[in-house]
Amino acid sequence: MLEQLQPQPADALLALIKMHEDDEREDKIDLGVGVYRTGEGATPVFSAIKGAETNLLEQQVSKSYLGPEGDMGFVQALMPYIFGENATMGGRISGMQTPGGTGAVRLAAALAQRAGAKRVHLGIPSWPNHAQILEDLGMEVAAFDHANADGSADLASLIAAIDGAGPGDLVLLHGCCHNPTGIDYTPEDWEVIAEALERNGVLPLLDIAYQGLGLGLDEDVAGVRSVLAAVPEALIAYSCDKNFGLYRDRVGAFYVMAQDGGTLDTILSNANALARATWSMPPDHGAAAVRIALRDPDLTSEWRAELDGMRERMRDVRRRLAAADGDAPGLNLAALTEQNGLFAVLPLDRDQIAALREEHAIYMAGSGRINIAGLHDGNIAKFITALADVTQR
Repeated sequence: MLEQLQPQPADALLALIKMHEDDEREDKIDLGVGVYRTGEGATPVFSAIKGAETNLLEQQVSKSYLGPEGDMGFVQALMPYIFGENATMGGRISGMQTPGGTGAVRLAAALAQRAGAKRVHLGIPSWPNHAQILEDLGMEVAAFDHANADGSADLASLIAAIDGAGPGDLVLLHGCCHNPTGIDYTPEDWEVIAEALERNGVLPLLDIAYQGLGLGLDEDVAGVRSVLAAVPEALIAYSCDKNFGLYRDRVGAFYVMAQDGGTLDTILSNANALARATWSMPPDHGAAAVRIALRDPDLTSEWRAELDGMRERMRDVRRRLAAADGDAPGLNLAALTEQNGLFAVLPLDRDQIAALREEHAIYMAGSGRINIAGLHDGNIAKFITALADVTQR
């Protein structure tokens, strides 16, 4: 029976990683993998997480099963950072732990599908896994343009998608630091989005994967809070991979905001059943470390300081690239200072991307997406020189 399976295309990012690993040139640059790197090119464990793990090692008394909802202390510790002071919206918001933000998006889409949803409006370009998850569930993906050529968000396209949505449709929105473009909606845009969602009754699925890496912890979820203040129901996916450095521990959370607190238990019972059938129970270690870090004032302060340093380093890289705007015609590097987070997309064609890889040992995705944090004092000058070379030919 297994012989009936057809070969699937190789994952483009995994292929790029392998090509970079096999390149023997010492000055090679990896801008493909979406992990944060320091100015020295390392991806370290947060010191706040190290402290929390030390505490966990000394105090954990059991590794018994958690249950499909996971570590509820972790789930609740995140809520004030995401939703603000009234974190439960008067008893209308609750959630559960998931294996990474990917698990949260999958669970949110599956729950909506169980409730009758069939179509999801998705801004293009988007994180590749978004479409993969929705298509694997058998949901229709209706694409709209996320970005304008000038480096701003295409708000008109999104509003047209919401206005044209049918009953039971979802719209999937990135909460901040849009992957892959870095192009976020402005606070004013989010108000318009919230009004459109309220007016048309479209269910929002809000994916928050980079809180704290754009403009600040509160600033990065201000748009999400605007939407939640306007709509009766919402689904929220959250990832701790980037802002706690827990990539391999797969730490995420799924939240739902119900129309009233009376229906929340029923909704979550369905989410629990879906989780039980999918991954049974989420892993414990990373979520426990986040819970400890957020409950200890000293560790929380340390974590926030680390986030501040990461955010400022990426903003500095953006400023330095923008200053070289005239050296690389047609790339609009100046727009990078108006964008946020780890990622940006440069309008390079496939020949230019191939030339960067083959002639300059610079590896980036075929879409032109770059990881801003892959650039630092030791390689940014080389990158700018290489861009000038391939764009001035």
